[in-house]
Amino acid sequence: MTVVETVLKRTPEPLRSVLIKHRELLKFAIVGGTTFLVDNGVWYVLKLSVLESKPTTAKAIAIIVATIVSYILNREWSFRTRGGRERHHEAALFFVISGVAVVVNLIPLYVSRYVLDLEVPHVTRLVQEVADFASGSIIGMLLAMFFRFWGFKKWVFPDELGQRRRDNDQVTRLR
Repeated sequence: MTVVETVLKRTPEPLRSVLIKHRELLKFAIVGGTTFLVDNGVWYVLKLSVLESKPTTAKAIAIIVATIVSYILNREWSFRTRGGRERHHEAALFFVISGVAVVVNLIPLYVSRYVLDLEVPHVTRLVQEVADFASGSIIGMLLAMFFRFWGFKKWVFPDELGQRRRDNDQVTRLR
């Protein structure tokens, strides 16, 4: 039994119907939660060690690592019934959309640090870290998430290509 099936089985009926209707979004959210942990884990390891004076660079590296994990999980799980392009074309589109999303994700952190001066010595270390987390890991990631979901569905894994892929899978199974 898959993770999604387990969650759906334990969910009360009014909500279960909504989740089934939006199963793809649910899977995308689970992948997003996983990559959120990867992103923040890599970011804090880099930011608190070798890239202490360069938090935006550390965040960019963390986002790139999380994006690679995201491609694999979204390709093989969230959007597996969509798409159908050649793998290299699909991957290129995925990384272009994700590259734009990296910029979207970094804007709030950049504004927090360099426009609002929410960094040491202007504020305490605690305020700096809370501002970094709020701007980089909450606001930036949410903005980037909405952009990615829209971009992936529209350009990377379009449903019309997925219909061809599902039809081909069905023909293969009948043989």
